[in-house]
Amino acid sequence: SSGINAEYGAKSFKLILRALNTSVDIIKTGDFMSRFCSNLELDHRAQLVATTVARQAVDLDVVTGRVPVTVAAAAIYLTCLAMDIEKTPKEIGDVAGVAEVTIRQTLKSMLPSRDKLFPPDFVPKVNLESLTNAR
Repeated sequence: SSGINAEYGAKSFKLILRALNTSVDIIKTGDFMSRFCSNLELDHRAQLVATTVARQAVDLDVVTGRVPVTVAAAAIYLTCLAMDIEKTPKEIGDVAGVAEVTIRQTLKSMLPSRDKLFPPDFVPKVNLESLTNAR
């Protein structure tokens, strides 16, 4: 223990933020999406779909307890599977800094809701029902 109680620390933090005239914004999955998709050489359409998948997964409480970077990586992986783009969890994980197994586990929690995650106008290149045993 540092000898500083949590309440005092939180008040000090807020005073520092006010003095610096700044704020700490909530990090969202979309903050990572552009960079990850660019580094994975995915096109803009894939990025838009993955962003929607991530946002929907969060809004529907499908990925409760997962950090935004993990949700973004899993959304990219699910999008790649649905669009038949050859990207492995390892490739995505290397770019996102997320373990391959974590991407697979997060994907597993997203799959039961897959029909609600994609944009309404999205037409998958593979049968979404076939994604129960993702590669």
